[in-house]
Amino acid sequence: MALLPDLPKGGFVFENFQRNEFLKAKGFRAPKATKTGTTIVGCLVKDGVILGADTRATSGSVIADKYSDKIHYMAKNIYCCGAGTAADTLYVTRMVSSNLELHRLNTNRVVPVICALRMLKQHLFRYQGYVSAALVLAGVDEDGAHLYSVTPHGSSDKLPFTTMGSGSLAAMAVFETRWKPNMTIEEGKKLVRDSVAAGIFNDLGSGNNIDMCIITRDGVDYMRPYEEANLKGQRLNSYVFDKGATPILTVHTIPLEVEEVMVRHMDETMDTSA
Repeated sequence: MALLPDLPKGGFVFENFQRNEFLKAKGFRAPKATKTGTTIVGCLVKDGVILGADTRATSGSVIADKYSDKIHYMAKNIYCCGAGTAADTLYVTRMVSSNLELHRLNTNRVVPVICALRMLKQHLFRYQGYVSAALVLAGVDEDGAHLYSVTPHGSSDKLPFTTMGSGSLAAMAVFETRWKPNMTIEEGKKLVRDSVAAGIFNDLGSGNNIDMCIITRDGVDYMRPYEEANLKGQRLNSYVFDKGATPILTVHTIPLEVEEVMVRHMDETMDTSA
């Protein structure tokens, strides 16, 4: 008898791989991953860092949520944008945010941004990309403002500006054209707004509103929504028509034969004796 039980190993379990291959050979195809759409951006400015994101969550060709929150709280000085599977981005950021708070209580200091980055990288690398969370991490600590991009496989880059999601190419084109060092906060807000809008209007998976988060040494300004990019149009005409407005060209009547059901009434009383 073993003194110490075998502890379960972390990560996904692949014990059913052989079974799935057998079912695939019999014609039972595994469901494919659902494509999601997002535009998340971030850029460094003179006094801090700015994050931006759209608010559309898609499930294939269906808009599942028009007001999805894609800028997640990590710590008082750190926020993170998430692209990919909404559940994965939400619960990964929640888990790391909880660990960051424990780290702050243990060390009694402002949590460094690099600490949040290391926790995210290690968790995502552990699952080898099967946790679909592409992240843009930003924050301000004692060393200044920081901006990182984290892929679902766990690799990361430290950049002055970055974009991720299905609308990232259109947003990156705006950054590469107009970004410059030591931008003011107002210039950065205009640039982030235009980059997210470029993703919204050029990517069907991105849309609806623009959220923005400005992180400086003085605090955080989280604007939700910062702007409504896709305003709903107003009806110009009334689509309620009067009866008889549409002409009837022909009338064809089909007689229906209704079967009469004979109901027999029982005159006998019910026997209630025990």
